[in-house]
Amino acid sequence: MKISKTTVDKLTPPDKGYSLHWDGELRGFGVRVTAAGAKSYIAQAKVDGKARRETIGRHGTITASQARSLAKAALGKMAAGNDPAAVKRERKAKAVTLEDVAKDYKANRRTSKGLPLKASTKADIDKHLADTFADWKARPITEISREMVSRRYALRCKRSVAQANQAFRILRALINYAAARHRDAEDRPIIKDNPVGVLRDASMLRAVKARKTFVPLDQIGAWWSALTKMRTSGELTKASQAAADLIALLAVTGLRIGEARALRWDDVDLEGRAMRLTDTKNRTDLTAPLSGTAAAILESRPNRSGYVFPARSGSGHLSDCRGQLQALSEQTGIEVTAHDLRRTFRAVAAACNVELWRTKALMNHKQNSDITLAAYTDLSDVRNLKPEADRIGEHFEEQRKIHEGGNVVSMKDRRA
Repeated sequence: MKISKTTVDKLTPPDKGYSLHWDGELRGFGVRVTAAGAKSYIAQAKVDGKARRETIGRHGTITASQARSLAKAALGKMAAGNDPAAVKRERKAKAVTLEDVAKDYKANRRTSKGLPLKASTKADIDKHLADTFADWKARPITEISREMVSRRYALRCKRSVAQANQAFRILRALINYAAARHRDAEDRPIIKDNPVGVLRDASMLRAVKARKTFVPLDQIGAWWSALTKMRTSGELTKASQAAADLIALLAVTGLRIGEARALRWDDVDLEGRAMRLTDTKNRTDLTAPLSGTAAAILESRPNRSGYVFPARSGSGHLSDCRGQLQALSEQTGIEVTAHDLRRTFRAVAAACNVELWRTKALMNHKQNSDITLAAYTDLSDVRNLKPEADRIGEHFEEQRKIHEGGNVVSMKDRRA
């Protein structure tokens, strides 16, 4: 038949699926009729030996004459080797937004060990999409340019260089992921040059001075004394008490705050003086000893179910302890962050002559630089290091007593 409005109007729907009806004059021009009665003009031809079909438009939306002209153009492109399916994929790929990529990345990206992303990593992505890239997230990722990156980076550095660097590391990773996942009509990455590369190419990246802050060793006694009085005053709310106890545990264990605040009572063995950490920052599980000092902190906690440090409300855990750290800073003049307490633990361990590899093991720090330890030593269970943990915990208490006693000198120091 010759496709026209009259002939198409007369076409009847099939009982199921769809039927195809071809034009007698223009080869490859046809009409698809579905069982629901929908009629669409199509163009079909072979591209590189494979049949390819392109929908031209709905009958009634465009005329048969318009469809014929569009079909000629489409068939001409296919004759020249242009694959409409590939073009459609490319068009769809180039419409993918930054937010689309972030959702895909969080759901499907795996680490080198095949593990899913940690919740903290996903939270960082969400944070910067809602802040640093709030006006970019609905934009096709292919539209993010080097100029946009350089301007936004400079702007964000005025607020915080560390946060700006983190934001653009995340953006670089998302764009690399999009380049690997989405291809153009020639099966090439839709992004050939990551625009975040301008920061390195133009030497724009700003250095962040590594923090080296910790509680000074000669002020450990005063600081620990103030924290102990805060914890035992009986004047704190439940949430503030939990935060103060969390600070104390961080100091005497060297744990990362994320590991400590997520600690559950099911992972604590007070009788056996041990605790179990799961899915830590370096994606390993660890069974570590509890020093007598650390155990005493946990034994003072009022509840023994769920999280050791419960949230102010709901069923989650405490999010941070910054409020109590600030209060402690106002009392002592010593300003530290939660992560600074990890450095404090390291400094105290050194003062107690604990070997570095043992300190790292207690802190669940990677030992990659030592092949023997990394390859032949089981560092997933370090309960055998309890004597070292006890020495570190006792140091805090000894220094507190020295501070509170004025000129009192510990017997251990006297013997030394």
